[in-house]
Amino acid sequence: MARVIYLDCFSGAAGDMLLAAFIDAGLPVEALRQALGSLGVDHDVEVTRVVRAGIGATHFKVRDKHDHHHHHHHDPSHGHHDHHADHHHHAHGHHTLAEINHLIERSSLSAAGKARAIELFGRIGEAEAAIHETTLDKVHLHEVGALDSIIDIVGAVFALEWFGADDIVASPLNVGSGTVQIAHGTFPVPAPATLRLLRGVPVYSSGLASELVTPTGALIVSAYARSYGPMPSMSVDRVGYGAGTKDFEGVPNVLRVVVGERTGAQVDAQTSGGIVEVVCEIDDMNPQLFGPVTELLVNAGALDVFLTSVQMKKGRPGTLLTVLAPETGRTAITEILFRETTTIGVRFHRVERETLDRRWQNVSVNGGIVRIKVAERNGVVMNAAPEFDDCVRVATASGQPVKAVQAGALRAWLDLNSK
Repeated sequence: MARVIYLDCFSGAAGDMLLAAFIDAGLPVEALRQALGSLGVDHDVEVTRVVRAGIGATHFKVRDKHDHHHHHHHDPSHGHHDHHADHHHHAHGHHTLAEINHLIERSSLSAAGKARAIELFGRIGEAEAAIHETTLDKVHLHEVGALDSIIDIVGAVFALEWFGADDIVASPLNVGSGTVQIAHGTFPVPAPATLRLLRGVPVYSSGLASELVTPTGALIVSAYARSYGPMPSMSVDRVGYGAGTKDFEGVPNVLRVVVGERTGAQVDAQTSGGIVEVVCEIDDMNPQLFGPVTELLVNAGALDVFLTSVQMKKGRPGTLLTVLAPETGRTAITEILFRETTTIGVRFHRVERETLDRRWQNVSVNGGIVRIKVAERNGVVMNAAPEFDDCVRVATASGQPVKAVQAGALRAWLDLNSK
């Protein structure tokens, strides 16, 4: 069975909360200390037990040995941007992207772990550069250049490799509300870098006036989660609670990690109510609109969307638009079709389907990490394919042809599984 991790972010997500939750779920602290120690940055790691709104949890804190002040963690209490508010006190604690990459390269992380950690810092650097309209080599990593942020991100990479999950699912993220002080002034929650890193991720606010998701939390969850939604069908093996610093009344300020094995025929809660096929023919719409419509349908939970050329009455060429979706999503899909296309009617068919079991496996290639989608039946591998978006990203970053990255990823996967 496939091993799965569920990240329950009902009270937001921060790097230190994630790491604390992994420790609570069984990550050996000593192994983590050794991995972090190999970075060669002088720091202390404190792991303590705390209670948040009645729930016992693990709290993780980093301290710079050369600083008399604790580096207050960027958690959902006062927000990570306390770094920004008082960064003039310990500017020496901030590292450039090049320095961070050098630290990671000389660490004891695996080759895949090093590549993933460097990729994560690159992503947050790109986000900061885009927001401040500067270049990657000139960007100031106010937030993630701080010591505790480096520890959080590298620690999370090590932790997720240690658990060895085939799939990672996250709940929608509770981002909080209100405002936060950063180096550039007072900004609404979520802060600009956080929001940019959360593109394509389902978010909401429960109304709690606090910054609940930080850049490091947004970075780690968005990089690792393969899907978002309710807890998947699973046999629970371990549960971990990672605490933020503040104790909100009536709301546990914790992030919950659930580790277990996929159960049944790997039908998740999203599709357990059955599959519905929604179809309509269109002959009077600007074909440029099909792209945005397809994207909206996928974001609304469609399992598949495809277009077929058809000949309609009066000899006009048209398009048959077919959407496969969970039956629970039928209303939302229909709403999009009526709102975004020129159709005046849709048809429904309940359908059955049989699918191969799917899991993800990361491989390291020249230029970064590529996910391989592995499809199995009764434990026998039927297909293995590199994720195309990952290949494009690595190819763009490294200047290689996409087809070369695809071939290299498949070769790396075959090497990994022939041992």
